[in-house]
Amino acid sequence: MMFISARNILLGAAAAVALSALAHGDDWANFRRYEKANAEVIDQPLEKRAVVFLGNSITENWARIHPEFFTSHGFVPRGISGQTSYQFLLRFRDDVISLHPSVVVINAGTNDVAENNHTYNEDRTFGNIVSMVELAQANGIKPVLSTVLPALVFGWRPEISDAPQKIKSLNKRLRAYAAAREIPFVDYYTPMALKETGALNPSMTDDGVHPTAMGYDVMEVAVLEVLSAMQPAKH
Repeated sequence: MMFISARNILLGAAAAVALSALAHGDDWANFRRYEKANAEVIDQPLEKRAVVFLGNSITENWARIHPEFFTSHGFVPRGISGQTSYQFLLRFRDDVISLHPSVVVINAGTNDVAENNHTYNEDRTFGNIVSMVELAQANGIKPVLSTVLPALVFGWRPEISDAPQKIKSLNKRLRAYAAAREIPFVDYYTPMALKETGALNPSMTDDGVHPTAMGYDVMEVAVLEVLSAMQPAKH
């Protein structure tokens, strides 16, 4: 049953990527995805929009599986399945800056490594993330960076055989950048990875890429520890 479940999830992820490309051909960054929700969030008091979580399906699923994590803390999830850092950067103004949060937590890179819509180039992915940090800071928003989650293979891109090496390299670079600029940094990778292979711990995933509820439990501990140390957004 576990094999069937994981296989269905992988097929679903691949289908989501394909359908997203078709459905948003005229809106590649998918600005429409949160257009109505953003208009509603803007009118909320700051405590209900203090922290925006920007990401892909890992963030989108997080809000679906653990909605109370977001609602109870005044966190705003802005994840879109299948997206890369290139698309995050395009929608950063609509989905982050325009909401006027205190903090943005950026989790980018998984779908870049999976080459969902670009051949992977670490310099460009890193540059996209740096650009988001700079945009946040220019608008009085505190950026928080985070590691790419571990993954051994992507079920929808089985030809990519070096994902662990690419993820480790990007994470090392992000950590060094954050340390040099005193940017808060969330390490999801270490407590979730199998050290021997760089795979996502199978107790925390059904498909090797997306966390289960147990995986999100681990992520929540990690990110809350960082956010609780920040001011003025203390949770």
